[in-house]
Amino acid sequence: MIEIRKPGVGTVSDSRLQYDVLYSDQGIRLLDSFYVWILGLLPIKPGARLLDISCGEGSLLHFAARSGFAVYGLDLSLSAVEVASQRSGVETLVVGDGEVLPFPDEHFDFVTNIGSLEHYLHPDAGVREVARVLKPTGLACILLPNLFGLLWNVYWVWKSGSMYVDDQPIQRYATRNHWTGLLEANGLKVVRVHRDNRPLPRTWGDLWWYLKRPRKFVATLFALGIPTNLANCQVFICTRADGIGNNQ
Repeated sequence: MIEIRKPGVGTVSDSRLQYDVLYSDQGIRLLDSFYVWILGLLPIKPGARLLDISCGEGSLLHFAARSGFAVYGLDLSLSAVEVASQRSGVETLVVGDGEVLPFPDEHFDFVTNIGSLEHYLHPDAGVREVARVLKPTGLACILLPNLFGLLWNVYWVWKSGSMYVDDQPIQRYATRNHWTGLLEANGLKVVRVHRDNRPLPRTWGDLWWYLKRPRKFVATLFALGIPTNLANCQVFICTRADGIGNNQ
């Protein structure tokens, strides 16, 4: 694993302050098609409780609510939660730490953590909390960045000689097996792994976005042939290690 940490980041308060600035300024968002694709990895069960940990601007919550889930969101940043409330219309939002969730045991049918666990001070604690609040029959969906992502990290090193550094306080990269070990050492069992590079368009708006950027569309098509171990990110579908699981 490689860790990149900004100077002065040593506590949850340090991270919260930086995320408040980030969400008050530029924010963090991806194409709508990405969130639609993520939800497509989970069985749709109207009324099932879904918790999105580190929900950011609430895009996943928006599409999950439209699919019929009873959605809950949590983020460390008050600024993020305020944006999520405005953008998603979801009212069940809370400001909180993903390492100490304010929810009871075995409360959620689905728990998502999309590209956030690698930014925690203690990722192992975050995984244990996912396992704690997940029902024995539930599924967790966790996206993590690949150290050897061909179209991102490897390309970036080739062009610049350095690892890519984003605007977040802490960033970590690891291999698929390393992330699997972290998840399974802290109460989850990995049942499937999906590759994530850039999603094919699943909305008219995103199709138009790609048509205006043909080089990105070509790169997206090329990425369809990249194996999971070299994908930019990997999506881990997990059950509780001691649970029954839901492998639909």
